[in-house]
Amino acid sequence: MHLLKRWRKRGYLKGLAINTIGLTAGKQIEKPGPSDVLAMKRLILLFSFSFSLYSAFAQKINLDSLLRVAISRESKTKTIFSTNRDSLLKLFPSTTSTSARIKLIYDIIYNNGLLSRDQAFYYHNKILNLARKENDPVCEAIILSELGDMYYGYGDMTRGLEMIDNALKLAEKTGNKQAIGIVYHNYAFCYQDDIYYNKYYNQKALLFSQAAGDDLFVGIELLNLGEKYQTEHKADSANYYLTKSFELSLRKDIAPLISYNLIALGTQTNAKLKLTYFRVALNMPFTSTNPLILCNVLDSIASYYKEQGTIDSSLYYAKRGYNAANNSFLTKIIWSAHFLSQLYRGRNADSALKYQDIYYDARDSLFSLTKVRNAQLQTNKEQQRQQKIAVQKTAYQTRFQFYILLLIITFLLLMALVFWHNNNSKHKANLLLHEQKDKIQQTLKELKLAQQQLIQSEKMASLGELTAGIAHEIQNPLNFVNNFSEVSIEMLEEMELELNKVDASSIKVIVADVKQNLEKIKHHGKRADNIVKGMLQHSRVGRTVREPTDLNKLAYEYLQLAYHGLRAKDKSFDTEIETNFDRALPLINTVAQDIGRVLLNLYNNSFYVLQQKQKTEGGNYKSIIKVSTTLNGQFAEITVWDNGTGIPDAIKDKILQPFFTTKPTGDGTGLGLSISYDIIVKEHNGKITVNSKEGEYTAFTISIPLK
Repeated sequence: MHLLKRWRKRGYLKGLAINTIGLTAGKQIEKPGPSDVLAMKRLILLFSFSFSLYSAFAQKINLDSLLRVAISRESKTKTIFSTNRDSLLKLFPSTTSTSARIKLIYDIIYNNGLLSRDQAFYYHNKILNLARKENDPVCEAIILSELGDMYYGYGDMTRGLEMIDNALKLAEKTGNKQAIGIVYHNYAFCYQDDIYYNKYYNQKALLFSQAAGDDLFVGIELLNLGEKYQTEHKADSANYYLTKSFELSLRKDIAPLISYNLIALGTQTNAKLKLTYFRVALNMPFTSTNPLILCNVLDSIASYYKEQGTIDSSLYYAKRGYNAANNSFLTKIIWSAHFLSQLYRGRNADSALKYQDIYYDARDSLFSLTKVRNAQLQTNKEQQRQQKIAVQKTAYQTRFQFYILLLIITFLLLMALVFWHNNNSKHKANLLLHEQKDKIQQTLKELKLAQQQLIQSEKMASLGELTAGIAHEIQNPLNFVNNFSEVSIEMLEEMELELNKVDASSIKVIVADVKQNLEKIKHHGKRADNIVKGMLQHSRVGRTVREPTDLNKLAYEYLQLAYHGLRAKDKSFDTEIETNFDRALPLINTVAQDIGRVLLNLYNNSFYVLQQKQKTEGGNYKSIIKVSTTLNGQFAEITVWDNGTGIPDAIKDKILQPFFTTKPTGDGTGLGLSISYDIIVKEHNGKITVNSKEGEYTAFTISIPLK
């Protein structure tokens, strides 16, 4: 598991954040330099994304149990083995695995001790050149985003953002989720002052890290989120996310994450357990190998003992923290020296003065007092200049307001005259508008009435087309009714003969047969009744109530009616019919007769083009119509496909318009598809789409929402 810069910078900034405690009473610390800005943005990356991201699968975790697990690993946790960076650089070309190369990158730039600014830029650029030389876009994107992050932190924000932009384009091109997550992670730091973009980029970083299985980054983001809730004083949320991060660090044995979680949870818990968390963190092997984490733990323990009033213990751990800094971490020296000077104040004047001098010397070295004085002088000059500008601006605004007032008065007088002059004209215009409005409304009513009549005419026309098909369909059940009635009569006559013979077994057989025949008569009678009802509903005027509809059955019935209707007109017409109905399709609330009209229009159009193509191409052409249903998300779809003449691209956008038709005069009204569009889209909130290739095929798909 590679260790990212987050541990270095987060640890570095943890102390810096603590330094501000208690200093407001004295002289405020000046603005940090570029190196501290780079570090500071790691701590500020604390935001809130949807709490439900983990709640769907999270289980309640007992912190006491996790703490016991951490204690059991105090002597077992893995530590980082330090290796010469130049030796690691030589391994890069021979390392072929992408994950191994990514680990190698972070071993070079972060996991083997801290680097100075010049060293950091040197090794970042060396890795970038190696990645480009080896044609490794994944590693190139990662190191480019890290380099951009450094430039941004050291003040060259434009160049830094440009590098990260290029890194994101490169990472997205590779599709490597781990690389994309790292780039978004660096993006978030650049937008730390904009909570919206900071949260947006950090959420994306977390999502991609989870998708890539990058446990380290997932743990980091959970920890960041927990600490963010700490600063917002939302203890429950902070405890949730910190616990999730702590559990992950223990399960995956991520040593730095364990140490930092112990510190964060220690600040979150009550005073009785706080010291336990800090001591466990102190005893972690990784803590002893990392000066920054060691300083943070020691400073936390020192602060705890000061809060408890145990000054001797606080002095002991504060001195250890000061010695751990070892002149390498100036911000930690500043905090420790200031903390020690406060502890010694009133107890040992010499020691208090000694650490106070160390504090001021370190602070002056870090923040450059000369620059501060110059900045203060420049600020005073700027304030004087701004005051002068403000006086001039006030005088100018006074004159400007006076002239504006005169202009407004003049304008109001002119407007009053204009309004008075035009008042009568407007009154007359309003009367004329009302008259025109009444005429338009009357015309609209007449148009709507004509539209309803036209639609009813189209329904009756389609009903006429159905007549032959209905006659064919209804003939079958009526034949069954007649045949089974005759057979039943004959069986009853046989039963009378058998009764005379008193043969009980023969009577039972005949009774069973008669019963079966009567059931078939009932079945086919109902079928004939349904056909007649459907015909009546089809011709009914006005809206009807929606009811659960079996689209498979509806599609098949209207297919048969349309086919037999055309066959009744043209006996020579024949085509192959294929159906593929989705049996899992649920019942859907629709106006069945309206959907039937849509299907009838589509079927009639398909049979028409198949018939025309048969006439032009002769026996070499085999016509096919395919009808299928399927469940597509929240929609039920019915597709009618035929291998007819197709639809030219030039008229595809017109076929759903009213009165547009490609049929000869007298063969079509041009309203079928227009009415079908209104039924599906406007009345059922569905969709109707067409896919066609001229001369080869046409496919209409209607989509009806399930709810």
